[in-house]
Amino acid sequence: MVTKSPNEGLVFALPKGRILKELRPLLDKVGLTPEPDFDNEKSRALRFRTAHPNVSLIRVRSFDVATFVAFGAAHLGVAGNDVLMEFDYPEIYAPLDLNIGHCRLSVAEPADLAGKDDPSRWSHVRVATKYPHITRQHFAARGVQAECVKLNGAMELAPTLGLCRRIVDLVSTGDTLRANGLVEIEKIADISSRLVVNRAAFKTRVEEIGGWIDAFRGALRAA
Repeated sequence: MVTKSPNEGLVFALPKGRILKELRPLLDKVGLTPEPDFDNEKSRALRFRTAHPNVSLIRVRSFDVATFVAFGAAHLGVAGNDVLMEFDYPEIYAPLDLNIGHCRLSVAEPADLAGKDDPSRWSHVRVATKYPHITRQHFAARGVQAECVKLNGAMELAPTLGLCRRIVDLVSTGDTLRANGLVEIEKIADISSRLVVNRAAFKTRVEEIGGWIDAFRGALRAA
C-alpha cells in the first residue's frame, strides 16, 4: 500500500480511450481542465497538470485505474463497473455513477451455433474473456463450470480460430460481433463508468475528496 502525505496534491486516475472522450467535458465542468498536452493524441506524457493547482491527472489503461486507486497511488479515479466487479477491491469506494461509458457485458457465440444451442443444458463451458472472475462467478451461480481462457483483446477471433466456442466481452453496438459472425446470447451486466475513491485517502482527506465528489454530482445534475 502506498503511503502519502495528507498535504500533497491529489492524483486522479483516468482511463484511456472512448470513456476518456466522454469524460472530457465533465472535467471542464468541475474545474479540472487539463493542460493542453492532455488533448494531444500524439503526446506520450502520462501525468498532467489541471486548472486546479492541487490536482493532477494520470492517464492509464482502464483495468489499471482500479489498481492505482486501490493501492493508494491515486486518490480518485474513473472506472467502469466491469473493472470494479472483476477486481472487487475492498479498498475502493464508488460513490457516483457518471452516466458515461454505457455498454453491457455479455456472452456471445457463433451465429450458426446459437440457432441450435440451449444454454439451460450447459454443465461446462470454455470461454475466452478478459473477465475470468466475473465469468466464473456468473456461470457458477447457475451450476455451470466455466473454463476461462484469458485474453486481453481480439476476443472475437477465439471462436473462429477454434480456441473456444464462446466469449464474454463488452458489447456496445454489437457491430464487432456481427462482423465476426457472433451473436449475443446472454447479458451478464449493464456497464457504466463510476467515480471511484481510495477509502483510506477519503478518511484522511474527507473534506477535500468529498468536495470533488460533490462537484461531480452537481455537474451531473446540471447536465
